Amino acid sequence: MSLQGKKALVTGGSRGIGAAIAKRLAADGAVVAITYAGNKAAADATVAAIESAGGTAFAFQANAGDPASQRAGVEHAAAALGGIDILVHNAGVAEFSTVAEDTDETYDRQFGVNVKGLHVGTRAALPHLRDGGRIILIGSISGEMAFPATTVYSATKAAVAALARGWAKDLASRSILVNTVQPGPIDTDMNPADSEFAAQVLGAIPLGRYGKVEEIAGAVAFLAGPDASYITGTTLNIDGGATA
Repeated sequence: MSLQGKKALVTGGSRGIGAAIAKRLAADGAVVAITYAGNKAAADATVAAIESAGGTAFAFQANAGDPASQRAGVEHAAAALGGIDILVHNAGVAEFSTVAEDTDETYDRQFGVNVKGLHVGTRAALPHLRDGGRIILIGSISGEMAFPATTVYSATKAAVAALARGWAKDLASRSILVNTVQPGPIDTDMNPADSEFAAQVLGAIPLGRYGKVEEIAGAVAFLAGPDASYITGTTLNIDGGATA
């Protein structure tokens, strides 16, 4: 129970990696609030799973691509939690197309959620974030590696890591630690390990398998906990050796 008494907000926490992070932080003792874009049933299921395990959780609708909605979601979560100790930005979108196929709309949507939404959400959370708190951004190894038809998405994730490095220095005077977790291929309902795409990717992963959402959640829990008290401005790749 290394996070006993801590208050955590996980954006995009209704399913997949976000839900796994919310459940792990709750299992480690934190009271957790999640935001979700539109899938209320999935958000309610995540809250129910946490509560059935003896934890406390809340869910609030917030569209990370809409600044007003993002700010409102953070405010509602902070009020329900009574402050924030841990902020995890997981909400994100990915649209795959080549530069010839990209449009202004796909570019704006991905940067709007993955970068601006994260920036807006962090600024909204800062008045509620306690000194000594943690901000953990969920990036992607795509921010370091080039993949076909993912250029805009990759650019957003490179920006995420850059924001974390800068914020780590901006917030050091408050002892707020800021780090980025960069997953590689992870088995989720949107990117299943038994898909045709996965079969093409596995050859580039030295461990020869997709990661599990629980493995990302474990890394986040470590960065949120007391053993990571001297880590800030760092990117941690969880990718089975793909970027080695």
